[in-house]
Amino acid sequence: MIEPLSLLTAFLLGIMGASHCLVMCGGIAAAASTSIDRTSANSKGSGRNISFLLLFNLGRILSYSVAGLIVSILGLWLADSHQVAQMALRTVAGTLLIFMGFYVARWWMLLTRLESAGQFIWRYIQPFTRRLIPIKTKPQALALGLLWGWLPCGLIYSTLAWVAANADPIMGPATMFAFGLGTLPGIFAAGIFAQQLSHIITHKYFRQFAGLLLIGYGVFTLWAIWYHSS
Repeated sequence: MIEPLSLLTAFLLGIMGASHCLVMCGGIAAAASTSIDRTSANSKGSGRNISFLLLFNLGRILSYSVAGLIVSILGLWLADSHQVAQMALRTVAGTLLIFMGFYVARWWMLLTRLESAGQFIWRYIQPFTRRLIPIKTKPQALALGLLWGWLPCGLIYSTLAWVAANADPIMGPATMFAFGLGTLPGIFAAGIFAQQLSHIITHKYFRQFAGLLLIGYGVFTLWAIWYHSS
């Protein structure tokens, strides 16, 4: 069952996640799009540059969706095994929404500690990304995006944990796809255009407003879980 509110929340997380990369992380996402921009600078025009950037982002979002499918299936298996486990997973979902609200507002950056958990896997993936740079073909751009989607990121991991807690194999990939779409404005702003949009989504008041929305949604989620259970 598709839940529009969850998809909207994931999209908002993606927007704020992109701005976090641009401002707080030294432009990790920006570096990827910048490399595409530079390596295609001698190509036949900006059209090819845009196609490389689109394919890179398509691969990245597809990786997010695959990860969402995997963790949602695992969450469903755990939830079906015991009713208490299902309640615990849903409680985790609401709690993580609150943490993500503090994260995007930059009031409390606890979620950045999750990034270290993915370093073990990334050390094996990163050498393959180096072989794809500089990007000269469209398949290279898509492949780089597919690999870059597994880059360690606290916000991605927390979103995946939220997806796992919801334990829905349909909503899982859809939620992560919406999250990936939300990151597009920031990525494109870093690459070739939409600098004004970048200023908006990185503005302090916009981040804080988005953070408050996420915290409110998390509190409502926890209230709904325990109210109905009681």
